[in-house]
Amino acid sequence: MSVQTLVTKKRKEFIGLPAPLGYAAGIGRGAVAFTTRSDIGPAREANDVSDERHVAPSKRRKEQEEEEEDLNDSNYDEFTGYGGSLCAKDPYEKDDQEADAIYASIDDRMDERRREYREKRFREEIEKYRRERPKIQQQFMDLKRDLASVSESEWNALPEVGDSRNRKQRNPRYERFTPIPDSIIAKGLSDGQTNVSVDVIEQSLGGLTTPFTSQTAQMDIDMKKIGEARTSLMDIKLTQVSDSVSGQTVVDPKGYLTDLQSMIPQHGGDINDMKKARLLLKSVRETNPKHAPAWIASARLEEIAGKLQVARNLILSGCEECPKSEDIWLEAARLVPPEQAKSVVAQAIRHLPQSVRLWVKAADLETEHKAKKVVFKKALEQVPNSVRLWKLAVELEDEDDARLMLSLAVECCPTSVELWLALARLETYEQARVVLNKARESIPTDRQIWFAATRLEEAQGNQNMVQKIVDRGVASLQANMVEINRDQWIKDAEECEKAKSVLTAQAIIKAIIGYGLEEQDKKHTWLSDAENCATSGAIECARAIYAVALAHFPTKKSIWLRAAYFERNHGTRETLEELLRQAVSHCPQAEVLWLMAAKTRWLAGDVPAARSILARAFEANPNSEEIWLAAVKLESENKEYARARRLLDKACASASTARVWMKAARLEWCLGELNKALEMLEKATSTYNQAPKLWLMLSQVYEQLSEEGLKPNEVESLKERARNTYREGLNHNPHYTALWLQLSRFEERQGNLTKARSILEKARSQNPKTPEL
Repeated sequence: MSVQTLVTKKRKEFIGLPAPLGYAAGIGRGAVAFTTRSDIGPAREANDVSDERHVAPSKRRKEQEEEEEDLNDSNYDEFTGYGGSLCAKDPYEKDDQEADAIYASIDDRMDERRREYREKRFREEIEKYRRERPKIQQQFMDLKRDLASVSESEWNALPEVGDSRNRKQRNPRYERFTPIPDSIIAKGLSDGQTNVSVDVIEQSLGGLTTPFTSQTAQMDIDMKKIGEARTSLMDIKLTQVSDSVSGQTVVDPKGYLTDLQSMIPQHGGDINDMKKARLLLKSVRETNPKHAPAWIASARLEEIAGKLQVARNLILSGCEECPKSEDIWLEAARLVPPEQAKSVVAQAIRHLPQSVRLWVKAADLETEHKAKKVVFKKALEQVPNSVRLWKLAVELEDEDDARLMLSLAVECCPTSVELWLALARLETYEQARVVLNKARESIPTDRQIWFAATRLEEAQGNQNMVQKIVDRGVASLQANMVEINRDQWIKDAEECEKAKSVLTAQAIIKAIIGYGLEEQDKKHTWLSDAENCATSGAIECARAIYAVALAHFPTKKSIWLRAAYFERNHGTRETLEELLRQAVSHCPQAEVLWLMAAKTRWLAGDVPAARSILARAFEANPNSEEIWLAAVKLESENKEYARARRLLDKACASASTARVWMKAARLEWCLGELNKALEMLEKATSTYNQAPKLWLMLSQVYEQLSEEGLKPNEVESLKERARNTYREGLNHNPHYTALWLQLSRFEERQGNLTKARSILEKARSQNPKTPEL
């Protein structure tokens, strides 16, 4: 470009002309629109009175206006009535829903008619709008193509943008640093110091009168320490919140000392955390020196930090400040050396003579047996009603002295069941009965005393007294308004069984197993209780529950079966045989009980007894297929084939079923009597043509006879009869897969592969859901 061109510029052609359609100023360089205060008006103060004329109507008011019916004359028409719905406030029922669905379907059908025309018209309007109002990119597309012809010199001659955006990035300025004056540094150091001098006015007034001056009194505050304390407190609060559920701390104030007791000293903690904790605990001690947990926590902190002597000094100071705290004395006894611990505990007992834990600690510090006895005797003089002290003292005595001490203990602590039971265990039988009677008088609401009396009678062999004592115990507890908990009593019975008191356990079960149960719930609940007892190893308790259930439901076959299975798994052969003997006498129509009884005798090797049981079963169930077949199996397993044949002949005559005929034919087939088996199968298939196994056996017998045939014409005849039998069986049983497979294999053995394949195709077409085909 020449110099003349740059000096004499022509006027732009677009100046003074209207903007093109869709034009937005500055959009090409990324500018966006903004709003000024002149567009929205002046701001309003918070205390201005609101103008309700310009408030937008609330949604709730609008809904209320819509719900109100417009009953003006302007909304009424002589033909159609009011413009609103007369049923707007009626409940929306099912018939209303069906009517709305019908109208909606009609509207959809009407809308479907002109949908194509409406969509076509919409597309045409969109295309017309885009032609009339093209986008900025489309308007300048031809100009962008001309930019390809601009040379590099013309690009460089373009003027720079005159705005002030990104000026710092385009023209960076270096930061300047000026040294701070020494006066500011000195002032900062003086502000952080603590003033320890006393004001002259304060000295003259003695600190009892506030000086009245024209200036406000100033005092030097150590802001640094206040900030550190505040930071420490905030850190502890954040730690508590982080170890919480839904923002609530899980620290138990009552169990705080217990948590401290379980703390394991570790020396690898953060020093800064220890400093913060030490500062905070110091603040707590100074604020409330009578707070024993603060002293204990401080001592534990120093112990963790490895400063054992500092911890001892702190805890001893805490003992001076809180002499009535039991926990702080015990902590001091733990921290001080062993030779000093006795004196600490002695001093603690002088302050707290009624503390059981301190007396126990004093006894633990003693190494000699005799010294421990002396400590406990002194402790019992101070605290005679402590069960724990009596138990610990009794443990140190021999049997005779323990009996004497327990006799004193039950006088001092008459409500302690453990002491009464311990005394009864050390006494003789007669004296133990007296002790237990006194215990029942003192504690009429405890069941353990009755259980102890029952075990005592069982140990002496008085079996007839066991159930009576338990029954009287249940009645006495109910008279004293004690709630009987079945589950808890069952657990007590299990404990008695573990202690080898079987009769006591069974007596407890019989006494309370039906307590609080409805008649319709007893069977299910009792069976469940028996299973739970057997699972937990309480076999006798489970046996007692089954005995109660069988006595209550003597004709329930399911209970007899469950009891028989239980005896088979957990009992002996004798108990199982006795149970089955009772079962068949109460349920003579239950075939499975007869079979279990016969099988039990058979497995024991007593075949005649098994035969007699089956004979009695025939009398009770003369037409039972299962009993006939069981008798046949018993004889065949013992190789008594003649007996088995006679039984099968009787069964075919009196209890004729397809299964009985099949067993009879199978016996003859196994014994090699093919002709007799063939005769029985032909007779059976004529009667039971819907039994596919009979047809299958008959076909296989024909096939076996053809293999044993001597003459060729007889062989072919038998094979043809076998083929016809297969087909006739399939006509009666087209869905029996084994018949189709055996027929195809028969044809395959005969060399007719095509016919075998066609048979399988036919079978698959008739049984499409059979994967074997």
